[in-house]
Amino acid sequence: MLTPFDRFSAVPERSGLYNPLHEKDSCGFAMVATTRGTPGHDIIDIALSSLRNLEHRGAVGSDAGTGDGAGIQIQIPDRFLRSVLPFDLPAREHYAVGLAFLPLDGIARDQEKSRIVEIAREEGLTVLGWRDVPTDANFLGELARQVMPAFEQLVIADRDGKAAGIALDRKAFRLRKRAERELGAYFPSLSSRTLIYKGMVTTLQLEPFFPDLSDDRMESSLAIVHSRFSTNTFPSWPLAQPFRYIAHNGEINTVNANRNWMRARQSQLSSDLLGDLSPLFPIVTDGASDSASFDEVVELLELSGRSLPHAIMMMVPEAWESDESMDTARRDFYRFHSSLMEPWDGPAALAFSDGVIAGATLDRNGLRPGRFVVTDEGLVVMASEIGVYDVDPAKIVRKGRLQPGRMFLVDTAAG
Repeated sequence: MLTPFDRFSAVPERSGLYNPLHEKDSCGFAMVATTRGTPGHDIIDIALSSLRNLEHRGAVGSDAGTGDGAGIQIQIPDRFLRSVLPFDLPAREHYAVGLAFLPLDGIARDQEKSRIVEIAREEGLTVLGWRDVPTDANFLGELARQVMPAFEQLVIADRDGKAAGIALDRKAFRLRKRAERELGAYFPSLSSRTLIYKGMVTTLQLEPFFPDLSDDRMESSLAIVHSRFSTNTFPSWPLAQPFRYIAHNGEINTVNANRNWMRARQSQLSSDLLGDLSPLFPIVTDGASDSASFDEVVELLELSGRSLPHAIMMMVPEAWESDESMDTARRDFYRFHSSLMEPWDGPAALAFSDGVIAGATLDRNGLRPGRFVVTDEGLVVMASEIGVYDVDPAKIVRKGRLQPGRMFLVDTAAG
């Protein structure tokens, strides 16, 4: 069975001097959030504008129309979904929705969807329905069209109606992982908290390719956007970012060792919250990028009961070993977790979100840039470089840069 990363990809097999393991990324990302307490389409507009201003951080193929990848993560747009879905939805957070990359062949697609419905039933879920996602492939390059999947949104709910929020996301995680492992399907996201649109597009193509993003009923209090530049590589629909929790600029230099440690530990992994994990193995998918592998481990840690900042601090710890000025509690935190997991190390800047909290951090050496501004209207814009969004200087109440050992967080619920 092909993995999703092989299925919708133009990456060639290893041949001669070419080895796909040597690929590296140099990307751009931006995080936009508001502390005003209400979602709006303006947050998505600002994020997409910031993404377009990151065009120079993405790559374009030889056909001048195939991007290395671009995407956006937002909160579940409840008002929009209730307007466009041809079936009723339960209360907010009592349903999960996600984009699915499926085969273009109609018969193969129907067979795959039928099996996904069966897996959902086995995991205690009900499929409320599917939605064909509008797309406009006229904007794509030929290379992107050759490996383009079909796009549908799957909507699910707990069969008993009890699981909501993260409890429902744990069930959706099991469904998604099994669909990937058994069928080779790919879901950029399947969640009650966040929704992702992404693909093998340029920063300028993302919004016109997915017309949903231009709809004023699309509302969010936060958004993360990403422009991918994979030096000496080939693009892929699933490897576009953001992933389910993170967007990443840089390289995880220790990724092979990190993946090997995850495989070595699989027989010992257990979680009362997630149930039997063996049908979901391997946790880290073969053929994934360093960013995708990082995201898969963050997801496991968050869904198994840790907060998202906790999971990020486990994986990207400060340089704590020789810092004699660090307070004892923080040092003990890092010392304890060092016995559970090795650092995912390298020159990296990360933006992340669980649908309520949006944040960013750097590797311990701070070798990637990150800048932020906060306005008097509660708008927060943080990006891999300055100037992605034109802000009136008179409105800025705070600005600064990401620093190693520090974490930048915005809580959109608490304001």
